[in-house]
Amino acid sequence: MDNTPISDALALRATASAFDAQRGKLPVPGDPHRSPDAVAVARQISELGKLITDLGDEVLFRAAGQDQAPHTARVITNFAAAVEPAGEAASALGGVAHQLAFLNQTERLRDQPDARDAREAAERVMEKALATADSALHDAANSLHSASSTVPAPSVRLQAARSRSTTAMPAPGPPPPSVTTAVASSSDRFARGR
Repeated sequence: MDNTPISDALALRATASAFDAQRGKLPVPGDPHRSPDAVAVARQISELGKLITDLGDEVLFRAAGQDQAPHTARVITNFAAAVEPAGEAASALGGVAHQLAFLNQTERLRDQPDARDAREAAERVMEKALATADSALHDAANSLHSASSTVPAPSVRLQAARSRSTTAMPAPGPPPPSVTTAVASSSDRFARGR
């Protein structure tokens, strides 16, 4: 893995996009295509867990590096800061899963007044939890998108030096035939003169 400003900016941007994707998967109460269901919510909690692991790996990779670039501390801070909203979103989705389980258990009692009130309260709690998850994922994505644009690009001077480096130049080919002939002729003259 590369630890250049460009690769770090791309990693921040990719992680921000992962947060945007998670936000796009959130259930929407009342939407028949995205209504909350326990399996989808559980999958999303698992995906957020993987995203938290990825954030930890990004921090670990940079923190364990021997030669840290000047921008590395800021990149580490941004990845580490994204763990909190990811955890907050996962926790909120845990609350949604809890309410969905309650609604499932009380489905047969839905016509009883006490159960109806409790089910309506569960719906409100679930909507609030989904709003919390949405807000947390939105904040994390925005923060990482902003961070990716503030990672300093290599200076013009450094870019120019890289373009002049020997690794950027093609390998020299065989010398032109006239040079080889001239060298051979002068050595022949030297050998004959002895």
